[in-house]
Amino acid sequence: MSHDPEEGTAVAQAASQVLARQRHYSEFYGLSPLPERFGVVLGNCQAESLRMVMDSDDHRFVRVPAVHEMTGTDTARLHEIVRAAETVVSQPIRDDYHDLPLGTRQIAAITDARVLTVPPVRFAGLHPFQAAIRVPGTEGDPPVVAYHDIRTLAAAAGIPVVAALTADAVRAVGGMSVDTLRTREQSADVRVSDLFDSVTADHARTVNHPGDAVWMPLGARVLEQLGHPGGPTDPGRPLLDSVQAPLEPEVIDAWSLDDAPRAHWIVEGVPVDDGEVRTAHLEWYAAHPDFVVAALVRLAPLLDVWRAR
Repeated sequence: MSHDPEEGTAVAQAASQVLARQRHYSEFYGLSPLPERFGVVLGNCQAESLRMVMDSDDHRFVRVPAVHEMTGTDTARLHEIVRAAETVVSQPIRDDYHDLPLGTRQIAAITDARVLTVPPVRFAGLHPFQAAIRVPGTEGDPPVVAYHDIRTLAAAAGIPVVAALTADAVRAVGGMSVDTLRTREQSADVRVSDLFDSVTADHARTVNHPGDAVWMPLGARVLEQLGHPGGPTDPGRPLLDSVQAPLEPEVIDAWSLDDAPRAHWIVEGVPVDDGEVRTAHLEWYAAHPDFVVAALVRLAPLLDVWRAR
């Protein structure tokens, strides 16, 4: 019987990836014993950043996969873990998320752990051109970076926009983000919006990836509410920095930042020209015209800020 070497290589690579994932989440998958006392943090990639600044020898928080990555088997294991946990910190997750019992209320119903909710954090004040959205019926993301630029979307639709915002307009976009956070806080246990009373470049790498200037004080707040002494743990590196969006001159001006403007992206440490991103996205939009129409409807308030008068 003959064997396809390429097929064998693919199988081996897949198995290696599975093993690497299990090792990364060793306590979750039972490769390492659970701590005697511990908490868990549930949500998307932001949840892992929050976990990292709260985890220490004095107050352990077990690493668990992001909820959008969980399978049915993962969910069953998660239920075992939260039943044994002392605390659960969670972003608001709707019931039957991805057709799995991962909702915050569903998790709270099966555990005696103390459950705290923390709102997801988005801030567009440093990247007032940017959106991270999905449109039902459209699969996948645009190439290079999985973010949308309202200027490029407008160009794809033939809508004229200004070349740059005024400092006041930049602050207005930031204000819209903070208003959304305030609304989300009304149904959460931990406040976040006031962390943007003073803005630095370290507050956000992209519109949905806050930086350490958010995670350290937010981690401190959660730990304080849980009654854990000692404060947050410095991760020793910038969090959520695998993709960093350009930093425009008008943004520097609006927030009186000390940083130099940066016209390019940084993706996994490598500079990427914004023109390259724009060209790739225009091609993707041409192949997905329905996405452009739907996205501009959803982003109407942002488009209105940018629209040429």
